[in-house]
Amino acid sequence: MTTWICFLRGVNVGGNKLLKMAELKVLFDSLKLRDAKTYLQSGNVVFRSDETDRAVLTRRIEDGIRKKSGMEVKIILRTTEELRKVIAANPLPPEDRNPSGLVVAFLGGPIADTAKALLTSLKISSEELHFAKQELYLYFMESMARSKLAAALTGKKLGVNVTARNWNTVNALLKMGEETG
Repeated sequence: MTTWICFLRGVNVGGNKLLKMAELKVLFDSLKLRDAKTYLQSGNVVFRSDETDRAVLTRRIEDGIRKKSGMEVKIILRTTEELRKVIAANPLPPEDRNPSGLVVAFLGGPIADTAKALLTSLKISSEELHFAKQELYLYFMESMARSKLAAALTGKKLGVNVTARNWNTVNALLKMGEETG
């Protein structure tokens, strides 16, 4: 049995795509996904499943959300082992940074060189950006809300599904995953 972390894109942000976490938990239970637990209101779910095919699981969850809520919501899945490796590979030492400005953007696949060039061109001196295979590590010394780099973290601009979480959330989700598994 695999423990998965599910990151929902754009749920409950700025009053858009409102989805109560209690309803999301019930939905995961109805999809035969075990021990579902939500974290915060922005769409993070830790669960267990016998299904090991990420694409099959992604379709099942996205279809379930659409049928239950009528909303198109994209998700990204990582196993606890994958999330552990994401944390270990962080090139931006968290002890030297404000954890609320340290962000991991999870990608649905690798991004093209043109998307990398776009992000690099938007980065200002108070921001840091590092590319990994299926994640981006970012640090926003100033407000992420006014950042052109942060605004470019969209599927349309990157060519793949993307969603970001701050460092504290990433670590809390790993802890939940380890406790669930």
